[in-house]
Amino acid sequence: MRLFLFPVAIVAALVVPSAASATHSWGSYHWARTNNPFTLKLGDNVSATWDPYLTTTSGDWSASSVLDTTVVAGRTTPKSCRPTAGRVEVCNARYGGTGWLGVAQIWASGGHITQGTVKVNDTYFDTASYNTPAWRNFVMCQEVGHTLGLDHQDENSSNANLGTCMDYTSSPSSNQHPNAHDYAQLESIYAHLDSTTTLNSVTGPSAGANFKTLGELGRRVSGSEAPHSVAVYERDLGANQRLITLVIWAG
Repeated sequence: MRLFLFPVAIVAALVVPSAASATHSWGSYHWARTNNPFTLKLGDNVSATWDPYLTTTSGDWSASSVLDTTVVAGRTTPKSCRPTAGRVEVCNARYGGTGWLGVAQIWASGGHITQGTVKVNDTYFDTASYNTPAWRNFVMCQEVGHTLGLDHQDENSSNANLGTCMDYTSSPSSNQHPNAHDYAQLESIYAHLDSTTTLNSVTGPSAGANFKTLGELGRRVSGSEAPHSVAVYERDLGANQRLITLVIWAG
């Protein structure tokens, strides 16, 4: 998914077609932890309309053998969606005609994710084109997947659906949940253990910072800003800290 105003830091067939990436980790980004499976908290800053989709997404990713996610009370307001060190804050609001459906942001210290946010834009989801269970499941699942360290399996929306929410598409009917390839990729990402953890931290780089505009997100490192596309932005925060944002653009 492509970002516009989402800092990045925001997929089910057993056989993956050849169009899928051989690997789809998001660079080397991952949560530091000392054991598997680990638990990542998802802060609930979403409305009652979005709660079922956040619950479904949490259950889908918790099917992984290396991690669980748990939905907990949010610590921010939906409109500001400020990050909290050691977890992911998930928010929805009418963010305006930004061009994006959803944004995932992660803050990283080296290769370790220290905090994340997910935003879904009701300015578009309140329209007939996107106000469907398929679109809501697809975007929520994909953006949370990015905060786990996953990239897309395929970014050409014209290709046939791969049966995973980590496949970019303009028709998400069959792309609403993770697939076996996503779970295998998570096992690869988290095959090693770390000596420290970035989970449930009380402090972290840029905690509370809230970068919103395209200019604040840093340079675009991949993708495009065309309709029905995705883009990734990076901002150097100094001292080996970076903000990475992935955006999904509306059509």
